[in-house]
Amino acid sequence: MRRPATRDAPTILFGAFDRHNFGDLLFPHVVARMLDCRELYFAGLATRDLREYGGHRVERFDRIAAALRERAPNVVHVGGELLTCRAWEAAVMLARADEVERRIACADTWRHNGPAYALADAHARFGAASLAPYVLSRQAYPDARIHRVAFNAVGGVELDACEPALRNEVLAALAAADDVSVRDRYTQSQLISAGIRARLVPDPAVMTRALFGARIRRHADARVMREVRHAFPAGYAAVQFSADFGDDATLDVIARQLDRIAASARLGVVLFRAGAAPWHDDLACYQRIAARMRRASVRLFPSLNLWDICALIASSRVYCGSSLHGRIVAMAFARPRVNVRHPSHGTRTTKLTACAATWDAPCVPAVVGVDDIADAIDETLRADAAMLRSNATELANLYRAGFAPLRDLCSRGGRWHTR
Repeated sequence: MRRPATRDAPTILFGAFDRHNFGDLLFPHVVARMLDCRELYFAGLATRDLREYGGHRVERFDRIAAALRERAPNVVHVGGELLTCRAWEAAVMLARADEVERRIACADTWRHNGPAYALADAHARFGAASLAPYVLSRQAYPDARIHRVAFNAVGGVELDACEPALRNEVLAALAAADDVSVRDRYTQSQLISAGIRARLVPDPAVMTRALFGARIRRHADARVMREVRHAFPAGYAAVQFSADFGDDATLDVIARQLDRIAASARLGVVLFRAGAAPWHDDLACYQRIAARMRRASVRLFPSLNLWDICALIASSRVYCGSSLHGRIVAMAFARPRVNVRHPSHGTRTTKLTACAATWDAPCVPAVVGVDDIADAIDETLRADAAMLRSNATELANLYRAGFAPLRDLCSRGGRWHTR
C-alpha cells in the first residue's frame, strides 16, 4: 500500500558508495541531481569520507536513521548489484588493507554457523541484522521510523543462485518497498516470478553525460588528461580489469591482445582502476600487464578520482574491461565499448551480459573472453557513430521517464544536507 506523501520528509540516499568503486560513487550524484527534494543524507554501511575521489562524505545508515527518527525519512537505494551482496562480502569490501585476509576467513565461519550467526555478526558490524545489508528493510532496522523505501534501478542477476535464507530476506524487503525498479530484464524476470512488481529502468550511469558533461569536460582539461593526450595524440583505448584476472596465464593473453590491437588500430593503451576497494582493481596487475607488452604505447592512469575516470572514458576511442560502469559511461558518451568476462564465468549470465542484452545496441560486442579482446575492439571501433549517439540519447530519455515515479514518491522542499 502506498503511503501518503509528506512534503517535508528528508531523504536518505543509501548504497555501496561507502567504498571506492566507480559505479557506486557515481550513483548518488545522479540521484541527488534528479530528485526534487533538497534535504538529502548520504548513507552506507560504514562512515567514510570519499570526497577526495569525487564521492561523498558517507555516514552509517543506522546513525542517520536514529538522528532523523522523529521525522520518518524516505530511503532510496541509489543503484548497483545490491540484491546479491552478502554481509560477509560487504565486510571484506569495506575492510582496511590489513584486515582483508581476516575478513575473508570469516566467510567459512559464517557458512559453518548458519544464518543466525551471520545475522548477529552483521548486526555487530553494520547495525543491521541482515544477510544482505545493502538491501535495507524496516525489519532490519526496527528502531528506525522509515516513511518510504525505494529501489532505483538495482541489479540481482544471481539472486536465484543465492542461499534460500538470503533470497527470502531480499524478496521480503522488495515486496515491502514502496517502489522497485531494476536495471536488467534477467533480474526483472526473477522478481516477477516471485510476485514482485519491478519496473525496468536503465542503470543511473546512463545519465552521466546528460547531467555532468560540463564537469567532465573540465576534468578532461586537467593535467592528468593532458598528459594522456600528449602521449597518444592518435587516440587510446581506456582499459581496465579487476584483480581476479591477475594470474600469469591470463595476463599473458591480455598483454598479447592489447599489443595486437595497439598495432592494428594505432591505439595507445591507458590502464586505469575502476575501483580501489578490496576485490576490485589491483595496480600491481596493471604493472604486470604493462611489463608484458612489447609496444611502448601503454601507460598507467594514476588518478582514482571519479570525474577523471569519466573524462578518460569519454575522451577515449574505445573502452575495454571488466567493469560494467566503464561500459555504461562509454555508452552515455557514445563511445565504442566491449566487456571482458573472467575465464571462470564461462557462458553463465552475469550482470555484464544481462545489462548489455537489455540495453545496448545489437551491433556492439557485448562480453567476450580474453582471447577475443583484439577482435572485439576492432569490431566495436567500426560501430556506426550515429547509432551510438542515438542509443545514448534513448537510454537517457528512458531513465528520466523511469525515474519520475520515484521522484514523485519522495518529498520536496527543505535543504541539501552536506555535513
